[in-house]
Amino acid sequence: MSLSDESTDPTPTTQQDSRPGFEDTEPVNSMQEFYQLYQELLLITLVLTGIVFISVWIFYSLNIALNYLLGACTGVVYLRMLAKDVERLGNEKNQLSKTRLALLVGIILLASRWNQLQILPIFLGFLTYKATLIIYVVRVAFSDLPKLRQP
Repeated sequence: MSLSDESTDPTPTTQQDSRPGFEDTEPVNSMQEFYQLYQELLLITLVLTGIVFISVWIFYSLNIALNYLLGACTGVVYLRMLAKDVERLGNEKNQLSKTRLALLVGIILLASRWNQLQILPIFLGFLTYKATLIIYVVRVAFSDLPKLRQP
């Protein structure tokens, strides 16, 4: 069989070329999964923030706990900005913006200039959303483990 004998029928490659009624099924489903993931990460972050805030208040001081809370709130705002950026990624933008990092830089600069704020608790509070991601990944990995063991 030569290359000239192959069919040259066009295949639907873009959304407008596909069959009617099927163009929005995959993006809607994936966006629903994205929103569920975002809600779950936000909930875990808030719960973890509450637990750590109360623990720091009990074992250290209210001032350090409030510094942690300021950093954790900054982390939640960062997570929200990241989610909005990812949401716009396919439709309006081709890459993620880097302006979210200015939020962390601004809060660290504020902490370094103001004597009542401490940099380390604020930075560790900001990283609370990273702990949330670790918790989520470990939970998903161990929930899929029984499925992998079955033949």
